[in-house]
Amino acid sequence: MKDYIEGSGNVFKDLGCSNPEEKQAKAELIFIINKIIKNRNLTQKNAADILGIDQPKISALKHGKLSGFSIERLFFFLRALDQCIDITIQREPKDGSNNMIHVAYA
Repeated sequence: MKDYIEGSGNVFKDLGCSNPEEKQAKAELIFIINKIIKNRNLTQKNAADILGIDQPKISALKHGKLSGFSIERLFFFLRALDQCIDITIQREPKDGSNNMIHVAYA
């Protein structure tokens, strides 16, 4: 017998948050933005200039703050960082899996 519960793959769903798919997608987009900023060795000031926001907003991104950032705004940041965004729409899987929004970074 297991003495733990397996997660669904979405911590926001497991915690009972509202709009868990959106929150998971935002978290994944913020992770990607932070990865790009780190890989480019940008300071928070440099990153803020590129994204057109102030340094405290970069700090919020760095600390994974989801509120204050819409998915659309995060897409804008990715474009400002010279990233292409490819959106694919498809039917929900018949196996009942509920991964409604998926973010992949290549």
